Amino acid sequence: MFSTVLVANRGEIAVRVIRTLRELGIRSVAVFSDADADARHVREADTAVRIGPAAASESYLSAERLLDAARRTGAEAVHPGYGFLAENAAFAQACTEAGLVFIGPPASAISLMGDKIRAKETVRAAGVPVVPGSSGSGLSDGELAEAAEKIGMPVLLKPSAGGGGKGMRLVRDGALLAEEIAAARREARSSFGDDTLLVERWVDRPRHIEIQVMADAHGNVVHLGERECSLQRRHQKVIEEAPSVLLTPQVRAAMGAAAVEAARACGYVGAGTVEFIVPGGDPSSYYFMEMNTRLQVEHPVTELVTGLDLVELQLRVAAGGELGLTQDDVELTGHAIEARVCAEDPARGFLPSGGTVLALSEPSGRTVRTDSGLAAGVDVGSTYDPMLSKVIAYGPDRAAALRVLRGALADTVILGVQTNAGFLRRLLAHPDVVSGNMDTGLVERDLPGLLPDGVPPEVYAAAALLAREPAPDTAAGQRWADPFSAADGWRLGGTPAWTVHHFRLPGQDPVAVRTRRLGAELEIGHPGGGPGPARGRIVSRTADRLTVELDGATHTFGHAASPEGVWLGRDGDSWHVQHHDPVAAALGGRGRAGADTLAAPMPGTVTVVKVAVGDKVAAGQSLLVVEAMKMEHVISAPHAGTVAELDVSPGTTVAMDQVLAVVTPDEDEEAGA
Repeated sequence: MFSTVLVANRGEIAVRVIRTLRELGIRSVAVFSDADADARHVREADTAVRIGPAAASESYLSAERLLDAARRTGAEAVHPGYGFLAENAAFAQACTEAGLVFIGPPASAISLMGDKIRAKETVRAAGVPVVPGSSGSGLSDGELAEAAEKIGMPVLLKPSAGGGGKGMRLVRDGALLAEEIAAARREARSSFGDDTLLVERWVDRPRHIEIQVMADAHGNVVHLGERECSLQRRHQKVIEEAPSVLLTPQVRAAMGAAAVEAARACGYVGAGTVEFIVPGGDPSSYYFMEMNTRLQVEHPVTELVTGLDLVELQLRVAAGGELGLTQDDVELTGHAIEARVCAEDPARGFLPSGGTVLALSEPSGRTVRTDSGLAAGVDVGSTYDPMLSKVIAYGPDRAAALRVLRGALADTVILGVQTNAGFLRRLLAHPDVVSGNMDTGLVERDLPGLLPDGVPPEVYAAAALLAREPAPDTAAGQRWADPFSAADGWRLGGTPAWTVHHFRLPGQDPVAVRTRRLGAELEIGHPGGGPGPARGRIVSRTADRLTVELDGATHTFGHAASPEGVWLGRDGDSWHVQHHDPVAAALGGRGRAGADTLAAPMPGTVTVVKVAVGDKVAAGQSLLVVEAMKMEHVISAPHAGTVAELDVSPGTTVAMDQVLAVVTPDEDEEAGA
């Protein structure tokens, strides 16, 4: 076995690999960019090496810098995790040539299976059924469009060089095909450095089921059962579970055997995943989609139902050992479900978010596992993938695992960064998810019902209570306070006057909340014009926990102060309640709400600018593209008009809500309005 291993990754997967290395007594070496200097994986490794600036191309994607770090620290092997260079055949080969063991499959297998076109041809020859689609590599835009017309709409555009949903486009309208091909190429080039595309038939209401395989260099190949990954947004998985409720033992055995044959067909060694698309109405008709030649994000659910440590198996195989198990040794016990917690806002179309982690509480226990790269004080930027952590639950059956995971997500508190934890908890309670009758389109179809129904009034009430009763300042408490300087609405000989607090949440209209002192309590005007004022008080407050009482009912939140206001969190949801100055907003001219103003919907980088000041544009015309966390967002004209202002250029880094451009409407449109 190795004595020192370099982990060529970051975030939760680096932390997870380091955990197994520590258990095996192997020295771990972490690498980090300037953006990750204080990251959790850096703190937990035995040694950490800086490899460059924040840009991934100059740090985590630099094979030269990674290999130099391995050489300087005496590492014998490199674990690539997933993402970045994990499926890069050139990097695997470079490790071998540098005398390092690449903890993954041989470069030849990565190259073969990393090209989805060649992969389909290879497994088809091995007798594995594949999804109907285009054939041949390096197809031009015209050839892709021609193949799509032959297949018939709808079709799926996919990058040949990568996965994870990046660059993938579902096209239902042939008139949009050219624009979607161009966008898919841009995302593929940005994510994988290769814009080669293929087109496949879209299977309506499909289920996404994958098989975990393990192979050694001695000819032993086994599968470790399946994972159901049908709950997705933007073609990216958000919930995974093992085993799948869809498969019978017979279909499971057949799919497992097909996955083993696919692995053998490419000379595979190590941990890999063979992914299948399965028609929900006929699970026996499964089709090979692709093979991921690495450890998967969702590998913990397989570990929980098999009792195996997949990273340990990877290390054993990479060191030249045998798997030490046969197919008959693999037994699935109980049920495990994983939820991916990401820095994104489901209410705004899952746009990436960012910020500094101000408060953090992650669940753990006998039936709950959290794989996380988070720590209080860590900055979550727009440079890397938005996934922050994974919460995994185990139970004797599926119903128990669902119940445990919903509770674990309710106990997850991440303040300072908007996350999808509350959305995931509601998704796990969806009737079709509970019954197991789900498909890859469920989230898109039912998204409105999975979002919170506005901001609970008690959130604004809690913010008002904190505004009226800020945390005591020990130093200030030792000095005399002038009672006539207190902004508490006191007046001589009468009921205290109302104090008005103006709040706003990002992307929402401002809200005014009135408070006044009545004895030991505050009277709080109901936000949003409710049935009348409520009586409220702060029951208890610690550094990160707040309990308030409103009309006799108690409400407990995680809380953290921010420069703009306060973060409050409960049941996986969080709200950044910011102080709002209506006078300053009015004097500031055009704001985000202005119909003419285009603002950044997320923190990121402007990658494409299609117009200039003075250009005439049509309503809905795409003007700019903002990219964050490997996701593109097109900024379109809100109406026909003229570009009056343009404040960015390609390469500009922007904050959320930053003004990008202003489009003044045509006179005809103004007259019509």
